[in-house]
Amino acid sequence: MTAALVAGLLAGYGIAVPVGAVATYLVSLTARTSLRTGVCAALGVATADGLYALLATLGGSALADALRPFTVPLRWASAVVLAALAVWGAVTAVRHYRAQRLATRSAPPPPGPGRAYVALLGITLLNPATVVYFTALVLGTRTADTVPVTAQGVFVLAAFAASASWQVLLAGGGALLGRVLTGHRGRLVTALLSSAVILALAVRMAV
Repeated sequence: MTAALVAGLLAGYGIAVPVGAVATYLVSLTARTSLRTGVCAALGVATADGLYALLATLGGSALADALRPFTVPLRWASAVVLAALAVWGAVTAVRHYRAQRLATRSAPPPPGPGRAYVALLGITLLNPATVVYFTALVLGTRTADTVPVTAQGVFVLAAFAASASWQVLLAGGGALLGRVLTGHRGRLVTALLSSAVILALAVRMAV
């Protein structure tokens, strides 16, 4: 049981810690909204990681074989979604900046916690690298033909907890960033930088 717990924690942190486009968007979203929204978005990412850990644990090699033909379409879909988010974030930031400078209209309401959760859950589910990672990890570390259901459950929960703790930490960093950069120009610059990074990562994913 302890081995399953440690393996799950390591697996969760292993997939969550590398900062990519989703993590960048999470930090930017929290900086532009609130810690509550950021935490809900972080839990959306962790939920996707937990679901993929569960699927990999239950499906094993059969899941890997089934997903192999869809790896390229999923990667392209993920890249398109991330690129759209990057463009949308940049356009929204510019509009907010102009609206606040001219004071001609109020800014549109930011996404709520529920909407942020669903959005980040969907984005993360589109990432085929997550399921490939967990499947390879489960197959590579499995030493017996049958693994107790309890150990499988501990592994999945530990992976979810590890991913959630890291994503919430990133959301907290985004909240601190939002408090520090209270000026209109500061928020515009950080939003544009974030969009540029996300767009670059999306292009890299598609290539």
